[in-house]
Amino acid sequence: MAAPISIIIPTLNAAKDLPLCLDALMPGLEAGLIRELIVSDGGSEDATPAIAEGSGAAFIQGEKGRAKQLIAGAEIARGDWLFFLHADTALSRDWPERVLDHLSERPDKAAVLTLAYRSDHPMAKRIAARANRRARWLGLPYGDQGLLLPRALYDEVGGYEDLPLMEDVRIVQKIGKSRISILSAEARTSAAKYERDGWRKRSWHNAMLISRYLLGASPQKLAAKYR
Repeated sequence: MAAPISIIIPTLNAAKDLPLCLDALMPGLEAGLIRELIVSDGGSEDATPAIAEGSGAAFIQGEKGRAKQLIAGAEIARGDWLFFLHADTALSRDWPERVLDHLSERPDKAAVLTLAYRSDHPMAKRIAARANRRARWLGLPYGDQGLLLPRALYDEVGGYEDLPLMEDVRIVQKIGKSRISILSAEARTSAAKYERDGWRKRSWHNAMLISRYLLGASPQKLAAKYR
């Protein structure tokens, strides 16, 4: 019987973070969960292609844009489950156990992981806790938390939409809160943008973007103000 999960990672000049991301997938490979690893690249000019191909991943390169890259990866995936993961996120070692439980107990639902930041800054745990509350209360997890879902559910909701921003929010809205479980395993993501911009400033910036989107602003207009 084939392993169930296709892991899809969009990349763009991700050489700094990708090795940690890939190393954290090894427990899942050992547990027989991973059928294939797909790295969907948007035109990296660093060592990302070499790192991906050296890991044994299927490496595809296409037009820049995270949504486009996620869509391209899903199109060639062969697994019964799709697991979308950011290149700067490393999963905690217990992720295979938590995922196996989900596949067994909730085979028709999506799942995300609990968010954590790879930082010792005192704001890191506070902001992660706020994001995890948002995910539980509103059913709106961050893309940094990964997204695991059955292929059938991905197809049912129409997959990712080709948006310049908020593609991760749009797909979880289509899935719906009642069909998203939050696993206790952690998605430990990079804090580089927070450390660069300031924790409070970046946090408020993100909050304003999602608030404007939920109030009706288009992803196209919001994209101009992102980063």
